[in-house]
Amino acid sequence: MAFRRAIDFRLKTRLLTIFLELILPVGAVAAWWALSAGSTSVYFPPLSQIVTALRETWLFEHWSTDVFPSLENLALGFLVSCLVGIGLGVLLGLLPIVADAVAPVLEFLRAVPGVALLPAAILLLGIGAETRISLIVFGTMWPILLNTIDGVRAIDPMVRDVAESYQIRGLGWLRRIVLPAASPQIVAGMRTALSVGITVMVFSELSGTTNGIGFQILSAQRSFAVPQMWAGMILLGIIGYLLNIAFRGFEHVVLRWHRGMRQLARS
Repeated sequence: MAFRRAIDFRLKTRLLTIFLELILPVGAVAAWWALSAGSTSVYFPPLSQIVTALRETWLFEHWSTDVFPSLENLALGFLVSCLVGIGLGVLLGLLPIVADAVAPVLEFLRAVPGVALLPAAILLLGIGAETRISLIVFGTMWPILLNTIDGVRAIDPMVRDVAESYQIRGLGWLRRIVLPAASPQIVAGMRTALSVGITVMVFSELSGTTNGIGFQILSAQRSFAVPQMWAGMILLGIIGYLLNIAFRGFEHVVLRWHRGMRQLARS
């Protein structure tokens, strides 16, 4: 009976959380729709026109030629940045002397915005997808790298001593101790990197490209197709929201053990 009550309480809590998450966006959209219904401004068209442009333009005409290539570049760039950031971060976290030696170079590169490298990237790599993917990798690597270094360095020395007493070394040390201990901060860095990656993806498509979400938004702005321009920006918001939900599911699975340990520590 107590177990059933606990399940019912969790279900009600989850439904309440979902309701609270949806009430503000739904209310904002409803208010926007009502307040803009009679708008005659060229720059702020009614939301109904924007939704029509979103449906007619982005969901059909430009999906395969612009939306999918942008998402593909984002996925590839994010995957490469995760591999590079986690691998290099673990190495520098385990070797503090090396980390201190390369710290000035890392800080210099981290201070350079990825979007500022667009002209140089076009000169060096051309106007293909390689340029956009490279910029996404450069822009999203730093949160993952720095969080991984901090996570590895924060491992309790007592844990190191226990692992040494059980002769856990090499790949076993990395797989059983280092990566699990640093995984909360690594995942936090990945979440930040994902939002940065969407921004870099759009900016990388504003110049030297002939397709992509950013390119189409800029083209709509230049041709004064204002509803299409607003529709493109709303599409980016929807994509970011859906990616965030997907990442929350990934985080829920990967850090399930971490939440269990925290709950155990509270009890």
